[in-house]
Amino acid sequence: MKKILIILLAVVAIGLLVTLWFFSGSATDFSKKTYYLEIPTGSTYEDVLAIMKRDTVLKSPALFSFVANRLNYPEKVKAGRYAISKGSSILSIVRKLRNGQQDPVNLVINKLRTREDLASLVGRRLEIDSAAFMQYVLNPDSLKHWGLDTNTLISTVLPDTYTYFWNTTPARVMEKLLAARKNFWNDTRKQQAAKLSLTPEQVVTLASIVEEETNNNQEKDTIASVYLNRLKINMRLGADPTVKFALKDFSLRRIYNKHLAVESPFNTYRVAGLPPGPICTPQQVTIDAVLNPATTKYLYFVASPKFDGTHIFAENYQQHLANARVYQKALDIYLKKKNQPEDTGS
Repeated sequence: MKKILIILLAVVAIGLLVTLWFFSGSATDFSKKTYYLEIPTGSTYEDVLAIMKRDTVLKSPALFSFVANRLNYPEKVKAGRYAISKGSSILSIVRKLRNGQQDPVNLVINKLRTREDLASLVGRRLEIDSAAFMQYVLNPDSLKHWGLDTNTLISTVLPDTYTYFWNTTPARVMEKLLAARKNFWNDTRKQQAAKLSLTPEQVVTLASIVEEETNNNQEKDTIASVYLNRLKINMRLGADPTVKFALKDFSLRRIYNKHLAVESPFNTYRVAGLPPGPICTPQQVTIDAVLNPATTKYLYFVASPKFDGTHIFAENYQQHLANARVYQKALDIYLKKKNQPEDTGS
């Protein structure tokens, strides 16, 4: 009798261990380290199960359904993006989904040139459709509320990393961007802009031109001084990057006279003053370079014949032409060796 009892206890123990293994052991059937389950807004439990079957997430969808039903998950489906680690158990997966424990998404914004670029980025990283995002941000009521227009909208975007839930709304996306902009434009920066007789939006617009002219942070305050000096004497900015923006052809490596003829408020060869909005999203260091420009009398600059990313500056057109000839001669030699086009500066 004692022997039978021991056997029964052993069978029960084995059964418990097997059950524990089923519910707490590895339930995943994918090879990569992490699988991201994206559950669209409005999804049903059947939709979730179909996605997981399609992507071969689980070893046993039937066991998942068994546990999910007992934990009432089918009635508690929550949209979102969920990171499921390789080797996760059925229990941990179901609990995570049922509790809506989403994993945030990093929206990394570097240089964007247009509002369409922003919408495209948002559409790739979040659930929001890019067209729906554009419809929201270009809504006249939205723009009026933010004190912006279709051209200055991009001035709200500071390159940085923004964290969202995957199923966030267009309004929430803009709230974070606007909050970052508000924090950046503190009283000190606003006062610096006022000393230049510029609004924050105009500073960002000028900074966007500087951003497109150079990657050299050490020169940005000097290039900013060139454009500020031109503005002071009502000289047209004549910035090549604004022509590329007007043409919406960012592949251009050199600007010719035929390009300068484009009719656009962004073509600073034809239109005096600043363009109506930014031509890209400048880095914060570039905005600060505009707010703290070098003190110079420079009105011109051309790329250095050393091709080291620096520029040669001039106070008058005659000196600029001399600098340009030196650069052009070096460029001709360079092109013969490399057989590829180069930028010429402004």
